[in-house]
Amino acid sequence: MGSSLKSARFLVESRLRDAARGDANACYDLGMVYSSGADGIGVDLIEAHKWFNIAAVSGDSRAQECRAEIAEDMTAREIIEAQKAARAWLRGFEVRAA
Repeated sequence: MGSSLKSARFLVESRLRDAARGDANACYDLGMVYSSGADGIGVDLIEAHKWFNIAAVSGDSRAQECRAEIAEDMTAREIIEAQKAARAWLRGFEVRAA
């Protein structure tokens, strides 16, 4: 089990680095990991919604569909929290890109 957790952490860290470089596919992948609890990462719909939202802003239609699907299982407060987190990430990304 320890190996699986290390693998999951590596996957997330790797995709985070790619997302920081503006890779929409990495954002989508992070949304999938957090929405499904894949690779030993716990399900976190707020985090998943955040990453799907970021990918959707880049025009990823898969992310738009996934975001809408998980939103059905979230409260309005959770969606607001996820949207705030996505905006904060995007603002930080804009600062890094400048």
